[in-house]
Amino acid sequence: MNFYVMTLFPEMIEQGMHTSITGRAIAKGLLSLKTVNIRDYSVTGNGRIDDYPYGGGAGMVMQAEPIWRAYEDVKKQIQADPAVSESPRVIYLTPQGRVFHQEMAQELAAEENLIFLCGHYEGVDERVIEAIVTDQVSIGDYVLTGGELPAMVMMDAISRMVPGVLSNAESGQSESFSDHLLEYPQYSRPEVWRDRPVPPVLLSGHHGNVDRWRREQSLLRTMQNRPELLKDAKLGKKDIAFLESLSD
Repeated sequence: MNFYVMTLFPEMIEQGMHTSITGRAIAKGLLSLKTVNIRDYSVTGNGRIDDYPYGGGAGMVMQAEPIWRAYEDVKKQIQADPAVSESPRVIYLTPQGRVFHQEMAQELAAEENLIFLCGHYEGVDERVIEAIVTDQVSIGDYVLTGGELPAMVMMDAISRMVPGVLSNAESGQSESFSDHLLEYPQYSRPEVWRDRPVPPVLLSGHHGNVDRWRREQSLLRTMQNRPELLKDAKLGKKDIAFLESLSD
């Protein structure tokens, strides 16, 4: 998985991504990260990449040409590999995009190259969005200063789906949202902490009972906290019976 991030703040991306799980994966060569400073492609040559919006209004707008030049440079790097035949997907981080979710992370993890465009100010000239962007994505219904944090959120989630990035292959499959259910509660040592014991079933050694308990806890948490997820979850007869018993 190769990430390319077109940004005004490459150091922010570099510092965030070279830590923890993603940092180790980059060091192992499972992921690669290249940040592209859009200011390096300034039309005026002085690093300025914004101008006043046509029609008036507050703030500034990122110009199309510097972004286009940065994109063309990145695309040339990617397509220098003879095995690459298609143009890479370009993700523009914007509150107007589709809301990011786990299935999207799994879908994007199947790509070999992803380009992220991080906007700032009042946004990006619409013409370059129309010219290069394949996906407009939001991480939630709120506004941030720029696209760097959303890009890192997406890259982190996508990276966890890349084979070998997680030390335990199962952990990426049993987390919250992996099957439209929230994850079951987790416990570690000591067995009793401040008069709060670990649920006895987890100490039983009976794997079938443990699995069933965890499934029921996932169902319970989802129903209590995110009931809208249940409509897309794959539920068996035991799951349905358990949910019905909660409403009795």
